[in-house]
Amino acid sequence: MSNYPTAEDPNKVGNYPAAVGAGGGYVWDAVLEYRVWCHPHDGAPDTENGDDYYYVFETYEEAQKFSIETTGAEEPLALVLQKEHIEEPKPGEFVHITEERLTEWPTEFLSRPRRTEKTIPDFFSPNAPSNRVDILRGSV
Repeated sequence: MSNYPTAEDPNKVGNYPAAVGAGGGYVWDAVLEYRVWCHPHDGAPDTENGDDYYYVFETYEEAQKFSIETTGAEEPLALVLQKEHIEEPKPGEFVHITEERLTEWPTEFLSRPRRTEKTIPDFFSPNAPSNRVDILRGSV
């Protein structure tokens, strides 16, 4: 059993744009694919005229195996869909963003529970705990 979800729609894996956001947002709605970026300057095969490139996978385990076995490859990243999210432009200042976006996340961020209808309203509630991030961690 995996610690991470499989891609939401296996038929779409590999069809998402390469250029997306990186990290942030605190909450996630779906994992779309796992990516392993390869760097020729770190010893990955030079298949793109010196440019970095990535391979896509449906599961974390497939991506992790490839990452371990491939010289010049990074740890897997999860491409996630955020239908809405929380930005923190300054420490302790949070903003609710309602625009959908795609972003690459370190897979350990997926240990946070998937966003529910209550996650963001509870986070911004005047009755939220003093450490609001506990809501995002699923510990309250």
